[in-house]
Amino acid sequence: MKLVVISNRGARFDPNKPQSGGLAAGLEPVLECSGAVWMFSSDILGDGTEKPLLLEKAGKGHVAKLDLPVAHYPGYYRDYSNSTLWPALHSLSDRMSRTQAGYRSYREMNDFVARAAFGLQDRDAFWVHDYHLFPLASDLRKLGIEGPAGFFLHTPWPAPDMIKLVSNHRELMKSMLEYDLLGFQTSRDVNNFLACLRSHLGLESKDVVVISERGQTRCQKFPIGIDPKQFAEYLVADLSPAEQEKVSSSLKIVEGTTLAIGVDRLDYTKGIDKKVEGFNQLLKAEPRSISLLQIAPPSRADVEEYQKYKNEVEGRINEVNAEHGTDDWSPIQYKNESFSQSALARLYRAARVGVVTPLRDGMNLVAKEYVAAQNPKDPGVLVLSKFAGAAEDFNDKEARLVDPNRPEEIREAIWQAVNMPGEERIGRWRSMMDKLEAYTIHHWSADYLRELDKSQVTAAAVTAYDKINPAHTDLREGAYARGAFEALADPVKHTQDSLWALPTTTTPPIGPSGQEPAASDRLDEKHVTADCALP
Repeated sequence: MKLVVISNRGARFDPNKPQSGGLAAGLEPVLECSGAVWMFSSDILGDGTEKPLLLEKAGKGHVAKLDLPVAHYPGYYRDYSNSTLWPALHSLSDRMSRTQAGYRSYREMNDFVARAAFGLQDRDAFWVHDYHLFPLASDLRKLGIEGPAGFFLHTPWPAPDMIKLVSNHRELMKSMLEYDLLGFQTSRDVNNFLACLRSHLGLESKDVVVISERGQTRCQKFPIGIDPKQFAEYLVADLSPAEQEKVSSSLKIVEGTTLAIGVDRLDYTKGIDKKVEGFNQLLKAEPRSISLLQIAPPSRADVEEYQKYKNEVEGRINEVNAEHGTDDWSPIQYKNESFSQSALARLYRAARVGVVTPLRDGMNLVAKEYVAAQNPKDPGVLVLSKFAGAAEDFNDKEARLVDPNRPEEIREAIWQAVNMPGEERIGRWRSMMDKLEAYTIHHWSADYLRELDKSQVTAAAVTAYDKINPAHTDLREGAYARGAFEALADPVKHTQDSLWALPTTTTPPIGPSGQEPAASDRLDEKHVTADCALP
């Protein structure tokens, strides 16, 4: 399968430089392990002139960067994507723009991206990512691209009463049904989306299959994972002098106290302000007992809501440090900058508590990265928001689940984590690590692409379904059932082999020098993952 991956932003393809978020971290290994083309914004704004795509080599795949048109960018990115859709998808109606401007620019930008992607029409399938590009399949279909097209949403999907607050929500959902496969992070997100189709478009689903005017769309859960083996390698990878200094100075400041760590983009959905308040309550009860290293890379600085939130968070941190700190120690070390994955792995391992408490989150890979970086003999404890997608993977016998809107719960969970006996910490960590090993980022991508590949069969089946006389209700009902489409399409489908097969063997983690890491610095050998799953 010759695949095209499309998203608003892309990856840096350099382990020594910080990643730009969960989407980039998730898709980089897909590209490097396959022959895909990944198309995303170049971060350079142009005049909208359509140019031939230039493909840059990246692993086994290629990158194509687009100069998005400056005329539509503010409306597309700042106004509609990030001031309307982003807060709505995270069920934060109070953060939504009152004007909800930018929809026309949002559609114009999707049309521009579709025309650029048309230059790759000879490839087999398109895999589109995230809320910036909800209607892209609709624009691709208008251009005549009929091959399999899939979409994956990295954010949550909200309940019907929340999505109705979004202008043009019915049109957006209808355009999403132009995809053959819609992927979500959790079962809750799938159920919410199907409920929205029922409430706002009057469409019913059966076995997560929806039949619309276009044809069949499957809605399924694909919980994104990480590569634990890669994290074992990060722990022993060489750091640049600058990154080494950042790690050393961060750890030196908190010497003599127990370390808790938070790593979140400076985004109001991450609940950093609530975390700081919970930490403040803990310091009142147990002075100078614990330090919090809060890493908060800048995010969307040109959006007014983010500027306000930055000021709120930094102001509150200064107040807590002034109240509880001393001349030579501040309880909260705040870093408004990015760290490389190798640097983060070292900081995760040094922290007795990982505090991941977003108000809402599609998955939150920081939670999984923290677990993967722990010392198997002396692991830390994950404090996790029950509203993060990761909480569907990790139960309360593994992570300490909390309501992120209640600082007192965060305070209590951190304190319990600090005082948790070693045997219990190891048991909790082992259970979570087993899950990380069982379903990695490579399983995620392979599972999704297997399902997308089936669309080459079901597209033909939909055509056959449409030819059935509506009076033959029994036959149409049978065709609608999951699994029946393949039989229905037998006369017209072509035979093909399985294109996305996982390897059956595993190998131990290998450090950058070609030697296995020391036992104290790597995950124990029976908990390792397969290499890239894509051929």
